Amino acid sequence: MILRGLWRYRLLCVLILAVLVRLVIFFAFPSVFNFVETGAIHGSDSYDAYAQNLLATGIYGRTLGEPDALIPPLYSYLLAGMYGLAGRGALQVALLHIALDGFSIAFVYDIARRLLPRGDAVGTLAGLMYAFYPYLIFQNLTVIDTPFFMTLLYAFMWLMVLLRERETFDARGWLIAITGGLILGLGMLTRPILPPFALLVGVWFLLRLNLGQTLVRLLPVALIGMLTLVPWIARNYEVYGVFVPMTVTSGSNLWQGNSRYVIPYFRAGYDVQWTSPDPEEIDNFDPQSREADAKRFELALAFWRENPDKLLELFGLKFLVYWSIEIAPRLNPTEGELPRIDYQGNVVAETNDTGDLRLTDLPPGDPVGAYSQPLFDQLGRSIHLIYWGNLFVLGGIGIVLTVRRWRDVSLLWFVQIAMTIVYVVFHPSTRYRVPTDPAWFVFSAAALVSLYFWFRNRPARAA
Repeated sequence: MILRGLWRYRLLCVLILAVLVRLVIFFAFPSVFNFVETGAIHGSDSYDAYAQNLLATGIYGRTLGEPDALIPPLYSYLLAGMYGLAGRGALQVALLHIALDGFSIAFVYDIARRLLPRGDAVGTLAGLMYAFYPYLIFQNLTVIDTPFFMTLLYAFMWLMVLLRERETFDARGWLIAITGGLILGLGMLTRPILPPFALLVGVWFLLRLNLGQTLVRLLPVALIGMLTLVPWIARNYEVYGVFVPMTVTSGSNLWQGNSRYVIPYFRAGYDVQWTSPDPEEIDNFDPQSREADAKRFELALAFWRENPDKLLELFGLKFLVYWSIEIAPRLNPTEGELPRIDYQGNVVAETNDTGDLRLTDLPPGDPVGAYSQPLFDQLGRSIHLIYWGNLFVLGGIGIVLTVRRWRDVSLLWFVQIAMTIVYVVFHPSTRYRVPTDPAWFVFSAAALVSLYFWFRNRPARAA
């Protein structure tokens, strides 16, 4: 009777467990998450700075009172709104992100319920896998845009599922399409990586609907999505005097994933965020300027043209980093005596006694230094390897078992394919992949549900 009651409120139970485990972790490690007390912000201190500057001046800029477009804006605006309403604090950030995780879990649950047989069970298990995913629990309690982006991503996917289910494009269909377009636009203002996935959503619609039905449903989504970007694009034109669709760091991101440093750094186990072109390579422009970013974009394209023999190794290695069972990067710079890393990429690359790459001289107290401590480097990595490694294998089995429903479950394939392409072209790491891991968990859960029913039905098959 108790189990039947719990099953009736299964999603609520999953959400309660997700909230509880996050609160326990948050309060268990104040030295990690309480950035107001420690002064060390895990995640990205840029979002915090932008939020504080917005509240102080109303101007979106990393430097107080100076407008820029170095990172996508929406999460910083959300953070500023939360700071303005509830004050700046680690608990406020944690509660906001826990609520966002709750919405994401609910979307994942209902997507699975609608796309798969025994979807209630599959969605519940996938929600539990998300709720207890160690990497996301840690990352989404820090000052980072990941939980917000995930909520927007899964809300968009959920709305597209609802939209494709509509037999006729009626008033409710229009409402879903308009909301989906708004969510798509907001997602791009958080992380501008959704266009490839949006195109594959169109392919997914064509697997069930004809071309006319697909266009009628998705053209409003595309139009509203583009219109959502117009105020930000207009603002950037006013700041820079040229067309800047999102940020002036796209060239930097492309260069970091496509330079002479990528192969040796990734093979050594380090992230390439600690690299940058030599000043003369960007004509001594201010590294944060639009002109410098354009030069970095040109350098990345030049690297492709000049090194065709390295491209297979380059993209293959980035693919392996993106889909690594271990946390990537495997190594982080360690603390030294001198603050030689200035976040413009000026890092001293050293070698150890065997000639392997070794990065040191991280500024004392830098949050990155904590990731080389036993709590993260040994315990955290081991837990992630076991948790994600097993669910990764189960997910592969689940894909095989559900392939007969490919016209429906391919939406979950497409989100993985699109994000893989984006980050293999640009700059991969585990933290960039984990937003789509819950979509993989749907297949992991499908494998477990199929295994359960296979065992349960063994007596009947034997008879």
